[in-house]
Amino acid sequence: MAKAEQRQNILDYQLFLGVDGGGTKTSVALLDGNKNLIAEGMGGPSNPLRVGVETAVANIATAIDKACDAGEVSRGDIVAATLGLAGTRRKDIRERIRESFVSRFRIHKISVTTDAEIALYGTTLGEAGLVVIAGTGSVCLGTNSEGVTAMSGGWGPIAGDEGGGRGIAGEALHAIAKASDGRGPTTLLSERAAEYFRASNVDNLIGAIYAPQMDNSRIAGFAKFVVETAAEGDNIAREIIADAGRELGNAAAAVIKKLGLEKAAFPVGCVGSVFNAGDLLTGPMNKAILAVAPNARLAKPQMPPSHAAALMAMRNGQNHPR
Repeated sequence: MAKAEQRQNILDYQLFLGVDGGGTKTSVALLDGNKNLIAEGMGGPSNPLRVGVETAVANIATAIDKACDAGEVSRGDIVAATLGLAGTRRKDIRERIRESFVSRFRIHKISVTTDAEIALYGTTLGEAGLVVIAGTGSVCLGTNSEGVTAMSGGWGPIAGDEGGGRGIAGEALHAIAKASDGRGPTTLLSERAAEYFRASNVDNLIGAIYAPQMDNSRIAGFAKFVVETAAEGDNIAREIIADAGRELGNAAAAVIKKLGLEKAAFPVGCVGSVFNAGDLLTGPMNKAILAVAPNARLAKPQMPPSHAAALMAMRNGQNHPR
């Protein structure tokens, strides 16, 4: 059955929008009133601290338009939205995002929250547990059975991002600089960095990483090559990935203690591209978590964050009269 024909079966349903926005990309999902996935869309970064409020909202709008085109629906079919964005811990930033979004879309109910909150919901569906996000940046959020929440990390590239892509890439560049100067052991990361940052050699790497057009997303992208180099057996790269895992585990341990979950059994969701490192990362991370909460378990989220955001929008707006 063609999409245009399928639409006849869903036009009576309200549509609910979920947005998952970070420092590298934005993912959106549209669900109907029966929790069926209608369409998805992708856009550029939407962390307002890194790209600004207007650029963030513009990238979200692009992703929404792509989803609407793919599902052959209109913006007017969307009655509620939850925007889960990195960089929105501050209330004033969330309000600025909301105001800018309202000016573009006539959606009745709009909630702006952090990317960690939608990822947590996608892991626990409202029950006790944690989620650790390690993409461009890093953050851990958790909730207990009383609904109390606690967070650790999320401080961004200047004060934080330990265990995230930016943090891993930064540690790799530190090791490369030391190796180049003779202050540290040699590493295959040196030639990988020269290739990735398009420097003619390691000695010219400094010009590349401090170029005016260089940004945190581009630097964070080098983390993928650190993971690959670690998998090939490079000792420096392996230690960087292990340290990243320990940092993520320490962030989770801090949240566990804040919430009094030391004796509870609960999932710890793992979200983000950094977890492609596998056991090199999750092994040290899990060890740090089990040291404070022996009954915790690492888990895959039950759904993508954008889908979780759409379910949260549905919870907030399903009874809206059309």
